[in-house]
Amino acid sequence: MADDKRGPRERMVYSTAQLVRAQGPAATGVREVVEHSGAPRGSFQHYFPGGKDQLVGEALLWSGDFAARWVATYPRTTSRPTPGGLFAYMVKQWKDEFTARGYRRGCPVMAATADLAGGDSAVNEQLRAALERWERAVVDELVRMDIPRRRARRLATLMISALEGAIMSARVRRDVGPLTTVVAELSPVLNAAAER
Repeated sequence: MADDKRGPRERMVYSTAQLVRAQGPAATGVREVVEHSGAPRGSFQHYFPGGKDQLVGEALLWSGDFAARWVATYPRTTSRPTPGGLFAYMVKQWKDEFTARGYRRGCPVMAATADLAGGDSAVNEQLRAALERWERAVVDELVRMDIPRRRARRLATLMISALEGAIMSARVRRDVGPLTTVVAELSPVLNAAAER
């Protein structure tokens, strides 16, 4: 069950994000969300008059905001922020997750992309917005490291793409090795961009 300090609406959004991480939006049912969240029966329609699409869209936006907030905490972990350090920090969250909880849950943005992005889902707008919020947070941190914004945008795309691919590979292999590899190989490239 989701954290009881949240209200029913927030619990449903959080539960949807967690269920989407494990099974994708297509396999996540409203009844399952209500049960997982511990929300009162009948509250779904009250809080989400737009139906499941609204709920999934809000869960994706929550996920993008969560990723952005995580990225923004990086400078507090070091006295000398570097692009490679930021990437390692982003990856560490997933290594810790898989080590502690196993490989059942991945990134909700990736799971939703696999289910929805190729079609004309009403949720695609929120899916794009979630990714953009995450990317913007990475760009902002890189700019603070004196990387020009245009270059920072390209590096943010590279970092998130490498991370998502490594998450997928780690889940398939049930091994954090791919996450370790992308940090080892990409960090020097990222740090070199800051030295130019």
